[in-house]
Amino acid sequence: MSYQPLAEVRKTLRVDWYRCPIEHAKLRELSKRSDLQGWIQAGGHLALFVVTGSLVYLFWAQQIWLAFALALFFHGTVGSFFAGIAPHELGHGTVFRTRRLNKIFLYLFSLLSWWDPFDYASSHTYHHRYTLHSEGDRENLLPLEPTVGSTFLLQMFTVNLLTQRGRIFGKGGLISTVIVTFLGAFGIVGSPEVPINEWLRALHSDQPEEHRKSILWSRILLLFHGSVWIISIVTGLWVIPLIVSFFAFIGNWGVYFVGLPQHCGLRENVPDFRKSVRSMTLPLPLEFLYWRMNWHTEHHMYAGVPCYNLKKLHQELAADMPEPRTLVSAWREMRETWRRQKIDPDYHFDTPLPPTAKSARTDMPDELESSIGELAPEGLR
Repeated sequence: MSYQPLAEVRKTLRVDWYRCPIEHAKLRELSKRSDLQGWIQAGGHLALFVVTGSLVYLFWAQQIWLAFALALFFHGTVGSFFAGIAPHELGHGTVFRTRRLNKIFLYLFSLLSWWDPFDYASSHTYHHRYTLHSEGDRENLLPLEPTVGSTFLLQMFTVNLLTQRGRIFGKGGLISTVIVTFLGAFGIVGSPEVPINEWLRALHSDQPEEHRKSILWSRILLLFHGSVWIISIVTGLWVIPLIVSFFAFIGNWGVYFVGLPQHCGLRENVPDFRKSVRSMTLPLPLEFLYWRMNWHTEHHMYAGVPCYNLKKLHQELAADMPEPRTLVSAWREMRETWRRQKIDPDYHFDTPLPPTAKSARTDMPDELESSIGELAPEGLR
């Protein structure tokens, strides 16, 4: 399928988004950023990663192999949320009040997890402005299959060699990530017949400066992780790459199961986030690792609100919002939708709204409502 250049899309595509009404003063309060809350979320996640990594090393050094395997599984589970999840919110620039801290943690999490924050910033800016309108948002192309095949799940619960890590935008498993990063260091993108490659090519043409930054970042990734591997060979500490470089491909089950429900099976080309985005309740440990992105509808409506305030935002909007799913009900809904889509490819689940829900705003929106934080690169501001 051919698409018009993104520069033309910005001129011609206008989505008049419906956002659930909220008092301006309350929105301004919820949009305030906090260094303390930022340290709890970003620092807490990093500290947990250090603890699990230390346990991996300890059990490896003592040759307690069962404990080593379990620690490595938990280390990967914790660390796999670095890839795309932590950089996502840090990329919005809403985690810390201090801008420099947002950038430091953004690059640190991205470096460790082989994530490209520059291509992603371009892509995710379009994703927020044109959510599931494929002319301007191909970060997630529907339909998405909620895969639960045995080979796939084996990789999700052990080592992910080839498959996606729960995010549609990304480099996939270990082998494909190394290959794509190596090619990216020379500015090479694969065949445009692959949808994600077509999207990357469109982004690079639209934002060449971000593409140049992406090329440099790919080289930094190769230099950093290559150095880790060399150090491990020289010292004989083969566990170091597992802790520092390969963790993002181990135990990807968590990020997959909580990440896929964001848009899977929902409606395209509608100006109502309640129909195209799904919110869920999660156990507190998963909600923390997921950086509260389970409140995903609320995040799309008011992307300038920090992740740690999204549950409060949900409570303010509750009368105008669908009931949040549980993780189990979300997956049941996606699987049933996928079964129907195999018979009727045009079918999408139409999220029911409560009787109190509205569908049109009578007051004038302001700039704060449509804010996406500091996500947009220079060329898209």
